[in-house]
Amino acid sequence: MLTKAPQACFDEIDALAAEALLRGRLADPFAFLGPHDTSHRRVVRVFVPGAEAVEVLSRGKGELLGQLTPAKDGLFSGPVSTPEPYLLRIHWPATIQETEDPYSFGVVLGDVDLHLFSEGTHWQLAERLGSAVTEMDGVHGVRFAVWAPNAQRVSVIGDFNGWDGRRHPMRLRHSAGVWELFVPRLGAGERYKYEIIGAHGELLQKADPLARATERPPATASIVPQPFDFRWSDSGWMEARAERQKPDAPISIYEVHAASWLRPENDRTGTLDWIALAEKLVPYAADLGFSHIELMPVMEHPFGGSWGYQPLSQFAPSARFGEPHEFAHFVDACHRAGIGVILDWVPAHFPTDPHGLARFDGTPLYEHADPREGFHHDWNTYIYNLGRREVAGFLIASALYWLETFHVDGLRVDAVASMLYRDYSRPANEWVPNKYGGRENLEAIDFLRRLNSIVAERVPGAITIAEESTAWPGVSAPVSGGGLGFAYKWNMGWMHDTLDYVHHEPVHRKWHHNEMTFGLIYAFSEKFILPLSHDEVVHGKGSLYGKIPGDDWQKLATLRAYFAFMWTHPGKKLLFMGGELGQIHEWSHDGEIEWGLLREPRHAGLQRLVGNLNRLYAREPALHREDAASSGFSWLIGDDAQNSVYAYERRAAGEAPMLVVLNMTPVPRYNYRFGVSQAGRWREALNSDAELYGGSNLGNAGGTHTHTISAHGHEQSLELVLPPLAALVLKHED
Repeated sequence: MLTKAPQACFDEIDALAAEALLRGRLADPFAFLGPHDTSHRRVVRVFVPGAEAVEVLSRGKGELLGQLTPAKDGLFSGPVSTPEPYLLRIHWPATIQETEDPYSFGVVLGDVDLHLFSEGTHWQLAERLGSAVTEMDGVHGVRFAVWAPNAQRVSVIGDFNGWDGRRHPMRLRHSAGVWELFVPRLGAGERYKYEIIGAHGELLQKADPLARATERPPATASIVPQPFDFRWSDSGWMEARAERQKPDAPISIYEVHAASWLRPENDRTGTLDWIALAEKLVPYAADLGFSHIELMPVMEHPFGGSWGYQPLSQFAPSARFGEPHEFAHFVDACHRAGIGVILDWVPAHFPTDPHGLARFDGTPLYEHADPREGFHHDWNTYIYNLGRREVAGFLIASALYWLETFHVDGLRVDAVASMLYRDYSRPANEWVPNKYGGRENLEAIDFLRRLNSIVAERVPGAITIAEESTAWPGVSAPVSGGGLGFAYKWNMGWMHDTLDYVHHEPVHRKWHHNEMTFGLIYAFSEKFILPLSHDEVVHGKGSLYGKIPGDDWQKLATLRAYFAFMWTHPGKKLLFMGGELGQIHEWSHDGEIEWGLLREPRHAGLQRLVGNLNRLYAREPALHREDAASSGFSWLIGDDAQNSVYAYERRAAGEAPMLVVLNMTPVPRYNYRFGVSQAGRWREALNSDAELYGGSNLGNAGGTHTHTISAHGHEQSLELVLPPLAALVLKHED
């Protein structure tokens, strides 16, 4: 049992409270340590195990106010002559230390902070909880604050106190269950954790949930952060980004796993960090014409093999890549290059590591108590209890922290499907229905709507993207209309269908013709992103190159045609790193991109095609302006399964239409005629079979004119040569 010191003043040290302090079981340290007025005098009590003597000095003049008497095992006590502010002169065996007494200071957090936190509406949570260099009563130091409402005692431990949980027990603010302490003369860079006596008496050591900096894994301590005073140079980008991220904008995303895009052994500058990535990744993505870089989770995570999808520090950029201000430098470099930054963000689950959020105060604080609600068997992780205001507020504050502090342009929210359904990936008897008896997770739905509403209100121009793999209606519809409020949704159905199509031998593709057309049935039901993500090139799935049958020429030709199909299909684009050069082997987080392939002309040609597709997509309004509207697309030929040929037009009001023709077999098609919407010349804007891309250079001499021969419901038609395993993109010229 923990012991609370008696609230009455002391003339002599209370033996019971002293014994509780020595055993690390004193629940109310401010009632015993520090200055206390008795009926006769003011006394000061300090606990400094290993000290030889302690003197009390006037903080202003340095005059001796009292000599404390050793009581027992590091506990010193004694009277002081005046009640003025004081400091301690502590005589250690090898040195003398002067410092203020942590237990002579008042509360760290105001009542407003505590109220907002309890209500789940404190959006500057990172600036109030956790640790921060600050000043109290004119004294510099570090304040600590942590939520642990069911703990019996919480102490801050670190190098500064020998990791002794008896030295700095914290004050409990009962109204919010928050423990706090100001430790004078500490500074940025200190390692620390919280030592917690849990609800059932268990002794726990926990990293700070609100840490803004951490040790580099596998070490697990939190770090007192440097004050964040980064000087941004991206005002032009920030003012214009809302236009760059709208549904009618050309958005093309390069998805990156930072740890394996650039390996230290391949980086002549030395260390893999945000500075190196800013120097190499940013110009690379810009040269290829991508509008955004999406980073797989960079929030600190203990296990690198989780790729960041099992984060424990929702407010700390991973120390693997440098300090927080260096991450800001990377974002700033992206913005200066005209590239937006999207972060993967994981509010669906968290890992069970003992130093993390799991059973944080000895109880299921952040997670559900019932494993039928609180545990993911797919990932062996806990599920956030989004019905708790403090937990939901913690996560929304995290989202805002990345968007506001680091100028991040968007968050891709991971595993949204697992949040929406209570029975997600569970047997029939291992889930709990909602209060109406249904499978919908009402708390998660409310959380997502609230998240998106607050982001839209507080961070204009920022976007949120849902990785949602079901047919849940209105994922990208506004909250005011009953939707979830995301800006975009990953089109997982399109990705699965079309990858399955190119996996088949060309001779068999006619039996799977609808896998390329089916996505247009629902293409405008949401605002979609077409994702060729990391998930499709791991766990034995093979690389994009490896999925495709045939020899090297056929594989790369099919990839070129497939990429042209993707870049001209309604929806924004996302490509995982390595796909742009036709990486042969599937991705490994411990490996690297196969940069050596660029010495091969056909692989270099594929990379060149991706760059040209990005530039064509951005340049031609017909290819992006009406991505989310059915008026921007029409089939010309969608039923030629026998020849595996597709033809369609992309349009935008007042702009020249674009014509796309695909031949998904290795057989050239000569004199292929089909109707088009407008008479006149159609110029060949891109031919994926061009020699500069590694193709056979079969084409239409740069373009052709329509004939007044009706076909496919149009009065005029074109006659084209369709190269093998290739895409043609033509622009109408009049």
